[in-house]
This record gives sequence, structure tokens and C-alpha cells, in this order.
Amino acid sequence: MMRPLYSLVVMGAQPLLRRKLRRRGAAEPGYLEHVEERFGDYVGHAQPGRLWIHAVSLGETRAAAILVDELRKRDPGIRILLTNGTATGRAEGARFLRDGDIQVWQPWDTPRAVRRFLEHFKPCAGVLMETEVWPNLVAACRERAIPLVLANARMSDKTLRQTRRVRLLSQPAYQSLAAVWAQTEDDARRLARAGATVKGVFGNLKYDATPDAAQLARGRAWRAAAGRPVVMFASSREGEEAQLLDALPREAGVQWLVVPRHPQRFDEVAALFGEGGLRVSRRSAWDGAPQPADVWIGDSLGEMALYYGLADVALLGGSFVELGGQNLIEAAACGCPVVMGPSTFNFAEAAQLAEAAGAAFRVASVAQAVQSAVGLCNDPARLQAASDAGEAFAAANRGAAARTAEALLALVVAS
Repeated sequence: MMRPLYSLVVMGAQPLLRRKLRRRGAAEPGYLEHVEERFGDYVGHAQPGRLWIHAVSLGETRAAAILVDELRKRDPGIRILLTNGTATGRAEGARFLRDGDIQVWQPWDTPRAVRRFLEHFKPCAGVLMETEVWPNLVAACRERAIPLVLANARMSDKTLRQTRRVRLLSQPAYQSLAAVWAQTEDDARRLARAGATVKGVFGNLKYDATPDAAQLARGRAWRAAAGRPVVMFASSREGEEAQLLDALPREAGVQWLVVPRHPQRFDEVAALFGEGGLRVSRRSAWDGAPQPADVWIGDSLGEMALYYGLADVALLGGSFVELGGQNLIEAAACGCPVVMGPSTFNFAEAAQLAEAAGAAFRVASVAQAVQSAVGLCNDPARLQAASDAGEAFAAANRGAAARTAEALLALVVAS
């Protein structure tokens, strides 16, 4: 009884979704492209049998890229159907697709859109990355005997509480998944309480990412030429840049670098520091090397390895507001120590392990993070030890991609 009511709600919300897409498209034109795909309307014909992977946003898409790379090592002829929910996710996904692959928007979770999506593409199996479990989508796959799994799965205590509030809707969806492969034992425990059948704890795919060597080398060369330590606010979120502006010491002998998480905020963040009386230079305006300024703004996509190479220390975005923190694994793999705030529930185990390894440091506020980062920069031996610890920590936790690819291909063969 609950899912029909849910379906009525999501069908009624379609005009609101269209309005939201138009509004977001004003800042990110990608949202205005191929809009009808979200409602189950597609152009042309699609050959059946592709492996469908859904990665809603940027972080999930980067994890999907790692998995796809591992799948292609085992099956070079595999064809991918990739769906995304955000413009940044779709742009990132286009980077790793090959001839024969297809990319479309995630279907809005109405019975019609889901039915038309599955009938049009007829995937051999589906992979939902990390958290995306939609009731109608899961039910439709079950009805058509399409194996659907949740890979690199994670669930925080907060999400579990939210899920259990609507358990009449969520529990059947989790129970209908063919398999769930969790990142950690804690994730597995929470997912099981939500109704999922957890068939493995494989670790986090993001440990298997290999930083772009050319970007990393370029960033380190720029850092050496900067003449002073560089501290980055990595993947900063709304409200955090203002806290940084308030906390910045005017004479710290440090070069500040801010890389906002979302591209629609690049102009806003640059204006914030400019209006705060600081000289600002944006990556998009650099001609071969960073330009002198009080604050550099990393306003580009797909260059995090360059930014981590450029930085001596990184403040972890999303951890100084109640957003659960961004991915600190990439920083560790690049040998960039991390200073993180109190909110890291999105990467709880990784944050704990990184802190225990000496690759990350926990503080209570942005002001304390600035002090900690500057202090680390002024202690070369401690800074080097933290950098080495990060690389070792990242290397020690690899292997999730191989385990996930092996299990997924076995499932596809069995189906």
C-alpha cells in the first residue's frame, strides 16, 4: 500500500522537478540538456545487455570509474550504461566512457519513467553506487528479473534513522536488492537493519583510485615555485569559506588555496574573498602557473590531483558544517595531510583510520584547523611524516575494486 501512495507523490512532483532543473540550469547548463531522459523518453534504439551503473553525483561517479576500469581488465568487451543525477556527475562520467557505452540521466522514480527506461535499455544487471535506492526502480527490476545490487554501499546512523521512519516503503526496497556489498562492518550492520541482505564487506572503492601522475607532478612543481607553504580548503561547502575568511591570519606566511565542491559556487566564493579585501586569482585565469594572490581559487573540474600536489596541507570540506565531510582518501593517496572538522560521517571509518595512522588531524573548528595547518607547515619533519603516513594508509586499504568486480561479473554470469 505504501509504494502506490509514494508513486502518486513522485508523479505529482514532476512539475517541481522541471522547475528545479530550470533553476539549476541557470548556473549549470548541463541540467538543461536531454531533460526528457529523466522522464523515460529516449532518442533512437539501444541494444540490450549492457551493464547498468547508476552514480548520482561526482563522488559516486569517480568510484564508478574505478569499478569500470577493473571490470574492463577482466572483460574488455563489456558495455556500460551509465546514469547520473547531477551535471557534475554526468560530466565526470563522460570521461571514462568508450565506444559502445551509453550515458543518460537517472529516470525519475515514477512507474512510467522506470518502466520505459528498463524496456528501452534492457540491462543485463544494475549497480547502484553507494546510497541510491529508489523504491519503484528496485521493484521494477525485481519484476523483470534484472539483478540489482548496491555496491560500495554506505549508510550513516543519520540515514538509518531516516530510512527506518519510512520503513514500510524503504524496507521492501532494500530486501529486493540481489546483493549489497558494504564498505565497512558498521555500514553492513546499519544496512542490515534497513532490510538489506549484505553479502560482503569489500572496503571502499576510492582507495583504489590512482592519482593522475602528470597532475600531481605539475602541482608539486608549482608548490616548489610558490616560495611559501600552500594550505588548501578542499571541496569546501557553503558556509565554510566564510568561516575561513574570518579565521585567516593576515601574516601567516602561507598561500591559501580554496577549491569549492560545486562549480556553480565558483563565482560566489571568489567574490567572497575579494569583498573581504583579499587579492584573488582563479585557476581558470592562470597562464601556465599560479598568479600572485592572497587566495587562489581552484575553479576547475577533474584536477584534484593537481590541487593536492600543489598543497602542503588540506582542510577537509564538508567537515566543518553538518554535511559529513568529503573524500579524504584522495588527499592521502596524494601524500597531502588532512585537517578535518567534527563532521565526517560520510567517511567515518576512513577518517578514524587516517587519524590513527597520523595522516589526518581532528579539530573542532575552522579557526583551529587554520592554526593546526599553519603549525604543520612550520614543522617540516612532522609534515613529511604525515605525508608518508597518508600514502601508506591509502595503499594498505586497496582491493575493493577487485573484490567488487569479481562478485559483479559472477552475478552477471549466473543471471
